[in-house]
Amino acid sequence: MSTPPRDEPRDVRAEDAFDPAPLHAWLAPRVDGVDPADPPPHVRQFSGGASNRTYLLRYPERDLILRRPPAGHREGTAHDVLREARVQSRLRPAYPYVPEVVAAAEDDGAQALLDGPFYVMERIEGTILRGDLPPGMRLDPPQARRLAEEAIDRLVELHAVDVRAAGLTDLGRGAGYVERQVAGWSRRYRTARTPRAPSFERVMAWLDAQRPPDSGLCVIHNDYRLDNLVLDPAGSGRVVGVLDWEMATLGDPLMDLGGALAYWIEAGDGRIMQMLRRQPTHLPGMLTREQVVDRYCERAGITRPDWTFYEVFGLFRLAVIMEQIYRRYHDGQTTNPAFKSFWIGVRYLDWRCRRIIRRAG
Repeated sequence: MSTPPRDEPRDVRAEDAFDPAPLHAWLAPRVDGVDPADPPPHVRQFSGGASNRTYLLRYPERDLILRRPPAGHREGTAHDVLREARVQSRLRPAYPYVPEVVAAAEDDGAQALLDGPFYVMERIEGTILRGDLPPGMRLDPPQARRLAEEAIDRLVELHAVDVRAAGLTDLGRGAGYVERQVAGWSRRYRTARTPRAPSFERVMAWLDAQRPPDSGLCVIHNDYRLDNLVLDPAGSGRVVGVLDWEMATLGDPLMDLGGALAYWIEAGDGRIMQMLRRQPTHLPGMLTREQVVDRYCERAGITRPDWTFYEVFGLFRLAVIMEQIYRRYHDGQTTNPAFKSFWIGVRYLDWRCRRIIRRAG
């Protein structure tokens, strides 16, 4: 594996811009490597992700990462970034791939600096893979397979974290996770649905009728993808960081895997599915979805279940996320052109879910 460039940020979008001077004054007495005599940091924005905004704060001595909610975030989610910061702080001693949080805006005075909550964490140096490999990076089939296995093994490790020892028993609501997820994501879809969106009623009814009991209760990431993993900057393919803990909770590990596999698009998937691809799981040598499930179950020491429910739920959940994002674009809360055609993907996912259900009988 050749050494690739780092995942580089871009200019800050106008709708996400802020004045870095007050933030710099607040950070200086709190964070090592931030000198009050220095000018404010040079701010850049990472383009990946469609929820909380992620910025690079470049200082002479170190790089930091800022996370804050997007413009137009809805009531009830305003403190998600602070929850995310607390999860990372508690989980890091048990799961060393979590970035270290160095400061969080817990009070109204600090939040006034950026017109809302935020936190700042270390930057883990390395490469983040997007839809295609970055220029200069090559993966031959054995390397692609090892990368896929590495990613799945890190998920197994996360699910094995001792919840009580990590101080995370209050992270979720306990038993009944699968039932709550089916009901909750169905409700979210109906709330977010725009005129172009399909009803998804047949899929939601099937999920409710077919939901299995919880397979377990553990820390789950809830958005586990290759583009939330940081790879060793030396080019070994080793995972050195796991990012974006916004939706982490206590839940069913197989539901976490099902959600992850909704993004695991293979070379043989159709044209529209390829358009949704945001990680290079199509490369020769990458594990197929079936092989991922087999690998996970083997490493976790569990019997492989019937995967139909988890596959359909993962795709439905992805459709809801896309519809929620498209709804923000539809309502004028964001002008990001990347979201303009999300409604097409939502319609495709409805068709795909119904096809899987029909084939399962």
